[in-house]
Amino acid sequence: MALPDQQSVTEKLQRRLFGVIARTCFFLYGHFPFLGPLDASIAIIERDGLLLVVNRADGRGLCFPGGLALRKEDPLETLRREVVEETGLKIEAAEWRLKYFSNSDIPCNTNVYEVVVSGGERGSWEGLLEWVTLEELQQRLIVPQRPVLEYLGGRHSETSH
Repeated sequence: MALPDQQSVTEKLQRRLFGVIARTCFFLYGHFPFLGPLDASIAIIERDGLLLVVNRADGRGLCFPGGLALRKEDPLETLRREVVEETGLKIEAAEWRLKYFSNSDIPCNTNVYEVVVSGGERGSWEGLLEWVTLEELQQRLIVPQRPVLEYLGGRHSETSH
């Protein structure tokens, strides 16, 4: 009987730990937002009609690559840092598309960018990468990022006319 690969065991443990930590943080900050609304940036990465998303290790569903800003961090800096951390991809170009507020998990102002990336894809301890259709995304996207679906739906209906 072969032993499990040490790296895969470590990655599974990291993903489980992320899940516990993420759920705890969302719960606590959702109930006690002592810093007020947080800032975040997320990336829309599209290739051949598919969207790149992270299947979150905490079991909450799919999300766009991105995350919360560090103290005094510019939204584009946040985007670049988070996309590399979560996907291994480098942003070559970014176009700001919208900003929205969500209070579904934690109070958060989110900047959304469409980006062009380069490099090799890899998942992270936060989750595994998936390429999905807009239809799949509509069923599985986490609630705080659902406002992006309206933007994507409008954009896709414009290109189909």
